[in-house]
Amino acid sequence: MDASTERRLLGLLWLGVRGRGAVVGVERVREAAKKGLVEVAVVAPDASRHSLDKVVPLLEARRVRIIEGPSAESLGNAVGREATAVVGVTDRALASGVLALFGAGSEGHTGPRRAR
Repeated sequence: MDASTERRLLGLLWLGVRGRGAVVGVERVREAAKKGLVEVAVVAPDASRHSLDKVVPLLEARRVRIIEGPSAESLGNAVGREATAVVGVTDRALASGVLALFGAGSEGHTGPRRAR
């Protein structure tokens, strides 16, 4: 991911958290995913394997789009934490904006998918 895309992604996630259109952290994302609220998830590739093992299989089972984002530290700093493994976007409009950054439309997909 280039620096410009990363900056725009982090800005959108910051807005999402501020506007309550996104949830932060493994447990909150798991809770939202179980309720069917997560539209897209941004996962830090350097997050611990334990954290990823707790959330990624659930997201895939729920057919939530997963985007490999920036580092856990960058992702966390954007949403007011030191670091975080995952941010789940619950707002549809915000999710569309996030997916547009990666050229991943939402139509016609039925299975688990990862936009990179």
